[in-house]
Amino acid sequence: MLAGRLRSTLPTLTTASTTVEPLPAGTRSLPVAASKLLRITRESVLRTPGLIWQDEEPDRNIVGGCETCKMNLYQAVRDALRQPSFLLRGTHADHISIALAKDDTIVVFGEDIAFGGVFKCTMGLGEESGRERVFNTTLTEQGIAGFGIVLASIGHTTIAEIQFADYIFPAFDQLVNEAVKFRYHSGYGGFAIGRLTVRTPTMAVGHVTRRVQKGTLWAEIVIPCSPIQCKGFLLSAIRDRDLVVFMDPEILYRSAVEQVPIDDYTLPLSRAETLIPRSDMTPLTWGTPVYHCEAALHLLKSPSPTLAPLVPASLRNAKVELIDLQTILPWDVETVVQSVRRTKRLVIVHEAGMTGGVGGEIAAEIGKRALLRLEAPVRRFTGWE
Repeated sequence: MLAGRLRSTLPTLTTASTTVEPLPAGTRSLPVAASKLLRITRESVLRTPGLIWQDEEPDRNIVGGCETCKMNLYQAVRDALRQPSFLLRGTHADHISIALAKDDTIVVFGEDIAFGGVFKCTMGLGEESGRERVFNTTLTEQGIAGFGIVLASIGHTTIAEIQFADYIFPAFDQLVNEAVKFRYHSGYGGFAIGRLTVRTPTMAVGHVTRRVQKGTLWAEIVIPCSPIQCKGFLLSAIRDRDLVVFMDPEILYRSAVEQVPIDDYTLPLSRAETLIPRSDMTPLTWGTPVYHCEAALHLLKSPSPTLAPLVPASLRNAKVELIDLQTILPWDVETVVQSVRRTKRLVIVHEAGMTGGVGGEIAAEIGKRALLRLEAPVRRFTGWE
């Protein structure tokens, strides 16, 4: 009923020759599960760009012997933190440990963490690793961040969860004024915050939008869009010597499913991935909008009867390159610049509002480095202000 009312209030789309009704509810994009970008076979997993195996057995052919397991995104988070032997008993995974098992200084904490958290990402970790290492906190984001800073500064590998990204702002005083200034206070190098990762679910779910992807937090900010990325980036973040804010899109927790290696591996931070290499235009995005962009490219190539009058035939064979930024701070300038110099057009897509959004910083940098190669102004498609 509500969807019907919304459709009845939307204006029609009018061109010089035709009037087109808005798309009916539920037909605006392809489901994530149908995405061609997800790696659903073992062979495609082994071709993941930048994948680095962390296994310590020099005589083992880990690529040839790699085992994968079908996981969604929240399972990939949990798999990065736990021991795979709980997943595949009786295989070589019995001898592999990840995160909590490999590093005995790790502690994981946050609101409801010991119960599994809102999205079950830490389900059972307390029983497996001990309640003194996986535990609940009181309802205080500032306290969670402050406690994490103290633990990291005295030598612990610390993983703090903010239950929802909407609530991270009370922690900004600790994160911005304390955590990211540790190295500055020591004259750049005397000491640093240590290993501190702040995990938080983010991005839109239905009508609710998590808009925290802005350049106001001077730390590494990582937003994965698939289970393979989620596990690999999280393990990289945990082992990084600086503060990393790890934001996993909550709408993808169960909808994005891939074959994920059960072994210990990492993916490089601060590096973008070119998902679809082409030559005519570059859409740049991260997180959930990766799949929105993929759906848009599908509609451009094969528009529905409703959209066909709005898509000129001359544009349907456009060769559009798609880039997943992955780490939005610091972002991979070189990959984006090289793409724009080749395609001569850039479109930045993100869920955060336009004012103060990451897209403005990217557009400015591209204008400085590739202005004479651009054949059109940089465009930004963002969430509402």
